[in-house]
Amino acid sequence: MKANDLTEKDLKIELDSLKEQFNNKKYDELFIAWFLRAFITENEEEAISALTGTAGDKDIDAILIDDNSRHVFIVQGKYRAKISAISEKRPDVVSFASISNKISGHKDEFDSLFENISPVISDKLLEARNRIIKRGYTLQLFYVTLGKCSKNLIKEAESIVKNSQYNASIEFFTGNRILLLLADYLEGVAPPIPSIGLEMESGRGVSVDGIHQRYDQKTEIESWIFSMSGQSIASIYEKSGTRIFARNVRGFLGSTDINQSMEDTLAKEPQFFWYYNNGITIVCDFAEERSRQGKKILYVENPQIINGQQTTRTLFKLVKKESISSVLIRVIRIPREAGKKHEKFESLISSIVNATNWQNAIKASDLMSNDRKQIEIEREFRKQKYLYIRKRQSKSEAKKASGSNYLRSVKKEEIARAVAACDIDSVIPRKGIETLFNEDHYKVIFHNSDPFYYLNRYWLMKQVTKCQKGERDRGRMKWLVIYFTWNFLSKLLRSRGAVEYYIRQCEIGGEITTPLRMSINSVFNSAKLFYGKNSGKGKEKVEVDSFFRKIKIDSSFLKFWDGSTNKYKKSSNKNWSRFEKSLKDGM
Repeated sequence: MKANDLTEKDLKIELDSLKEQFNNKKYDELFIAWFLRAFITENEEEAISALTGTAGDKDIDAILIDDNSRHVFIVQGKYRAKISAISEKRPDVVSFASISNKISGHKDEFDSLFENISPVISDKLLEARNRIIKRGYTLQLFYVTLGKCSKNLIKEAESIVKNSQYNASIEFFTGNRILLLLADYLEGVAPPIPSIGLEMESGRGVSVDGIHQRYDQKTEIESWIFSMSGQSIASIYEKSGTRIFARNVRGFLGSTDINQSMEDTLAKEPQFFWYYNNGITIVCDFAEERSRQGKKILYVENPQIINGQQTTRTLFKLVKKESISSVLIRVIRIPREAGKKHEKFESLISSIVNATNWQNAIKASDLMSNDRKQIEIEREFRKQKYLYIRKRQSKSEAKKASGSNYLRSVKKEEIARAVAACDIDSVIPRKGIETLFNEDHYKVIFHNSDPFYYLNRYWLMKQVTKCQKGERDRGRMKWLVIYFTWNFLSKLLRSRGAVEYYIRQCEIGGEITTPLRMSINSVFNSAKLFYGKNSGKGKEKVEVDSFFRKIKIDSSFLKFWDGSTNKYKKSSNKNWSRFEKSLKDGM
């Protein structure tokens, strides 16, 4: 589904997914949890634990304390049946806004919050007040509704919060903005980086005229070009982390030739880094030029670095405070609205990414890494404790991302080859990984987001690969063996119980894998025999590699399998019977 077609029904699908994991929560609670997950935290458990979830909650539906950003987030939510169909009532909005004064104001005001309040929320309020008053945390209120609020009511609420004794603000997420957040969530750009300040380079003997600004009245796209110090860029990554690269099609590539060249420049001649580097491209939802302490700052909201991740990460790794390195920055504000222009926004972002990321070549598989289906698959795999790696990145980067919460990591390219070998034919996976990501093959391979569909085939590929190790010719036969074996295996894995048991056994190397691998070995032996009888003789003999790339090799082998010259069929069938019995006994 395209982003401009999103409705409240699409949000309900996401809430239904949360409901499967947290069945004891009501939909109005899940709506708040989803918002926290989409806008504030990547951790679903943290979002759920922030819910107050009880009656007498004083208009407070969630409290989340973020010690990293030094923020206290308080949320009130209104889960409505229709987008923008109901206007929020003034007493509800004003009452919520007044919390900013009570939680950080005089003790008598704070104590008024505890009348008829649940113990769960009282403990959280005490902790929140302590962070705000004693540690200087910022209080951020969110009024989140699928309904709508008048501009005057929003201004009134903002005025109330501004009178707070401590640093506090209120932000409104109404129906259309919720759909925009949903679009970002489905595109894997959630939670976003709310805002950052981009400080223009100045001093150190460098003369600059300012920020060059360009506005296109036809497209309403606004751009800024200026220079920043390497240290300023490094500090942005230090504060924002990898989330600022969410719209980039790749992760950090590690020690490539290009990255090594950047490191050499920073070490030996940092003053020339600006001239050698292509710069950094940032897209955002809003940008405004401001002055602070005599410095020019471009304040940007929801920023994403779509070109220059390798540059940013290298600067963070090597640049020092006294470094004289600097880099060219291009900021692009692209207008977008939920239900309007968003499809053009997605298309333009994709085109800019493709056009600007040319130093480290973009592959077909890279261009699909942010496809909505890939993001859905990643989330579904996460539920099964698998880290699905949809972006090309260094091994250390992937290992860092996996942590201890995952059983193992799986690359999308591995999944693509396994599915192609099982469901298309054995020749396609041998034509190269990037072939699998052309439009026709991609639609066939990645047509759903069911993790069991992919893990079934992935684990067959792993079992076949184990049987192939150490024998070069078997490596050429592997894809034919996968294709053929899947014909047998798929008939036995028709129930969810059978599928889950098979996958868990493969994960631990359980007893069911022994007859499976014995049968696979019989298929390898049959493939070798098949080659010997059909590859020709003498000068006419076809090499193993070329033979198993022949068109219609799969159908030819199927005929050979059932023929009288195949002496391995009997032992294979015997092991399949053992496999089937173990499968039934284990379920």
